[in-house]
Amino acid sequence: MSTLMKFGGTSVADAAAFDNVARIIAAERKSSPVVVVSAMSGVTDSLLAATSIAAESDARSAIASLENVFARHKAAAKELLSDIGAAAFVDKLNSAADQLASLLQEIAHDPSEHRRLQDAVVSFGEVLSSTLLAAVLNQRGVDARQVDARCCVITDDEHTCAAPFVTETFAQSKKELQPLIEAGVVPVLGGFIGATRRGVTTTLGRGGSDYTAALIGAALKAREIQIWTDVTGVLTADPRVVPEARTVERLSYSEAAELAYFGARVLHPKTIQPAIENCIPVRICNSRLPQESGTLVGPTETSPQTLKAIAHKTGVTIVQITSARMLGAYGFLRALFEVFDRYRTVIDVVTTSEVSVSLSLDDARSLPAIMEELEQLGTVRVEKQRAIICVVGEGLRGTPGIAARAFSTISEINVSLISQGASSINFTFAVEEERAKEVVTRLHEEFFGHKKAQRTKHSRD
Repeated sequence: MSTLMKFGGTSVADAAAFDNVARIIAAERKSSPVVVVSAMSGVTDSLLAATSIAAESDARSAIASLENVFARHKAAAKELLSDIGAAAFVDKLNSAADQLASLLQEIAHDPSEHRRLQDAVVSFGEVLSSTLLAAVLNQRGVDARQVDARCCVITDDEHTCAAPFVTETFAQSKKELQPLIEAGVVPVLGGFIGATRRGVTTTLGRGGSDYTAALIGAALKAREIQIWTDVTGVLTADPRVVPEARTVERLSYSEAAELAYFGARVLHPKTIQPAIENCIPVRICNSRLPQESGTLVGPTETSPQTLKAIAHKTGVTIVQITSARMLGAYGFLRALFEVFDRYRTVIDVVTTSEVSVSLSLDDARSLPAIMEELEQLGTVRVEKQRAIICVVGEGLRGTPGIAARAFSTISEINVSLISQGASSINFTFAVEEERAKEVVTRLHEEFFGHKKAQRTKHSRD
């Protein structure tokens, strides 16, 4: 059985980072590693920006904007590879530059094909990073081969957010990768990218590299899927908000999924599903501190701790629809949700009463059109600049009073859209976005902070 190792963009930010990742992979050679790697940090953003520039009929400026991207890859190759190896990589880099120039010119001439061409442009970030990492591994004495992920991940043709055909992806992944593994070769794939059945490049959308890792890991029945990032596992809160946040040693699949969905940045919700279906543990590791064990996510939760973490998500819009037609009627909710379905808009949290429904949206781009249709169903009220707070832990199932403690801690802060009961391992509520950091900090202090530890000690004394 193999170990699937996925490295994010910050783990391959420069030459030193590539060298560090190569050492981590080399240390795992006995576990038959399969590697999925993201683009170098910042490269995907640069490629996306270039497509936007090109769409304004300025292909020359778009091409020029990528000079730093090529320079970064070239500098890393020259530092890490032999003269022959660096020259070979630079040849591939120059070929990529020519192809990118052609694609950007095509966008400038035909903006209607922007989404399809954008996927083709953006894919070069992962193609170049996986090519370079395979070369660095070979330079370090690890037999490795770059594998084009488009030969493994087969998707529909929904560009920029394609959905994989799982059965075909599993079959192709085993066909492409199993012979290499059996021969002792380390396959290195770019994450985030796939191809349609006709071979047209697609991308998997936000969190796509993690999703690639989960899909490939499931296809190969890996012993473990490792997500290597720049933090040591899942933390009890966002460390940018709570510097004292600490690593959670173990999470159940359900806990991790809830945290991921509501803002934890080290996992994407789709990452969890292939692991759940195949009972594969997922470990979140820090590439800067590889000796740390990180967080292990598995089928069952064994820690006695009541709460595991507090997640939060900003930039949320709350929509409330009030209608007397709901009272004692059926079909109202179906009509309501069909509106959001038509505009392909995801709903996060839903609460209902006898005559109203409140829900939260991450993506409000289609809200004006949605509101026009919703107003045919009832009175619509919108609250912008809200934040969702989510307290997660398997211990919520059997521990009374958690919500009371939480709300008494923030008693003077206005709370809306309270949801408890839809999931037995979390409770969720909304606050004004400007109060989100304060709320998370105070809740963390209440449930995880040193004052709690002091109170526990005093009670024992």
